[in-house]
Amino acid sequence: MKIKTKLSIGLSFLFFVIVLLGGTGAFYLNQLANDSKKVIQDNYLSVKFMKEMLKALESINAYQTARFNSTRTDVKENVFNSPSFKNQLKIFEENLKLQKRNITEIGEQELVNSLSNNYEEYIKLLERAENEKIADADYYFTNLAPMYDIIRAQVFELLNMNMEAIIRKSENLQNTAKKVTIYLSIIGLVCITISLVFIIRFPAYISNPINSLINSIIEISKRNYEQRLDFKTNDEFQELAISFNQMAEKLNEYEHSNLAKILFEKRRNELIINQMKDAIIGLDKHKNILFVNPLATKLLGLSEDSLVGKYAPDVASTNDLLRNLIQELMTGEQEKDKKSLAIYYENEEQHFAKEMIYITKDNSKEINDKNLIGYVLSLKNITKFHELDEAKTNFIATISHELKTPLSSIKMSLKLLEDSRIGKLNQEQIKLISNVKEESQRLSKIVGELLDLSQVETGNIKLAIQEVEPAQIISYATDALKFQANQKNVSIETKLTGILPKVQADLDKSVWVMANLLANAIKYSPEKSKIQIFAFLNGKFITFSVQDFGIGIEKQYQERIFERFFQIPHSDDTQTGTGLGLAISKEFIEAQGGKIWVESERNSGSKFSFSLPIME
Repeated sequence: MKIKTKLSIGLSFLFFVIVLLGGTGAFYLNQLANDSKKVIQDNYLSVKFMKEMLKALESINAYQTARFNSTRTDVKENVFNSPSFKNQLKIFEENLKLQKRNITEIGEQELVNSLSNNYEEYIKLLERAENEKIADADYYFTNLAPMYDIIRAQVFELLNMNMEAIIRKSENLQNTAKKVTIYLSIIGLVCITISLVFIIRFPAYISNPINSLINSIIEISKRNYEQRLDFKTNDEFQELAISFNQMAEKLNEYEHSNLAKILFEKRRNELIINQMKDAIIGLDKHKNILFVNPLATKLLGLSEDSLVGKYAPDVASTNDLLRNLIQELMTGEQEKDKKSLAIYYENEEQHFAKEMIYITKDNSKEINDKNLIGYVLSLKNITKFHELDEAKTNFIATISHELKTPLSSIKMSLKLLEDSRIGKLNQEQIKLISNVKEESQRLSKIVGELLDLSQVETGNIKLAIQEVEPAQIISYATDALKFQANQKNVSIETKLTGILPKVQADLDKSVWVMANLLANAIKYSPEKSKIQIFAFLNGKFITFSVQDFGIGIEKQYQERIFERFFQIPHSDDTQTGTGLGLAISKEFIEAQGGKIWVESERNSGSKFSFSLPIME
């Protein structure tokens, strides 16, 4: 039998006991109420009627005595005609009628009929005395007085009969009340006894197996896998005991078969982690620190005992480095631009690359609460690479700067060669000069981008933030590239939505970004096509977009399009570039507090957009 069924039966039994006790009490109380009501309705009313009739009869007799015994003529003649006398007759008759409708006792009907007949006879005697003007006292004592005594005696007999009935029924009510008290006491005692037994035994029936299960689980947690449960209740507890015993048996087998191997693997893993040259911090899914290697403790400036077993956010509240390391875990957002961390270590500033590894069940790539089991934080020392990168940046900046002077000389020389005053050139020479001019312009552009890149990499982006009209940025860029667009018969359409507020931006760098996006759009647009430039308010930002209808960019390359030196493979060989323009644009826009992105589909064109904050 299921535990739910047993609980239902037990609760149904208690409900039945309550209903039985309440129903029995209600039944007997209702019976007592009905008996009391009958006493009031049947006998008490009759007693009331008799008393009223006796009063009226006494008054009637008093009027008779006054008539037949008075010496005054006016009294003799007017007694029976007085309103009060007639009123007493009326009272007697009305109560007699009510009594006729309230016959409740044996023999009461015959007595009431006799009383009614005698009263009628009595009235006839009164009417005869009145009609015949009889005023003799002998008539009263001979006819009226005896009839009065008979009627009065019958009224008293009815009164006594109902009084005795009231007493008898009251005794019956008392006896019934005693019986009800006894019955209810017996039933209540039985119900209380059964309920007490049920209350004492039934919870134990449920709780004892649970207590046994709790104690067994505690023993299992102490690695006592010999613990077993034995329930013979033929319900869920028995099924639970079977499952528990199977689990304990499997744990016992696992303990004895794999414990040594597990301990060996654990020690080996700890040794490997401690010998690693990278700082390692392991956390469980609840962000509790599981392990740290010596290098991590040195970088954090904390001992292993103050870290292992602690809740990482609590430790991070007093440790800036750990707070930076677990920021991704606390916000739930993965860092897109993973910059190196500068940490003072071994008396010098060293640079470390942070990596967050999500540990999942079965190495699943999908990360959610069900398959996530922990995290591993690693800090890799990249100081040497950082120094090399700085040397490379300085080298590029130096070379680019040095190349600007000879390039300027080449441009000046080309300009002089094109001057007809120096000498006339043939077509072959003009073509060669044109090619040299194009290559020098291309080389000049590359040098400019390298200089901008070195400025970005050194973190020395100098911004001249000012209030700028959005239309001004678009106008300067389109004017600069109007000739290039006309050469390909590409039309440029500008669409500004409403009256746009000013933005906080560096005008030169913003125009440079817009011109770079527009130049790319012209480059990859077919001849006789169009380019659309949009600007609209988007919250607290103005969004600028450049839409072309060229070859587009495949989705797999869109995430890398803003990386340095990245170029889309398989593109038209004539569409060459350095792969620096978009990377520099990204740095310029983000330095001004905005962002840049691309939307594109293959053979459907590309839409490059960037946003700049508005003036507040």
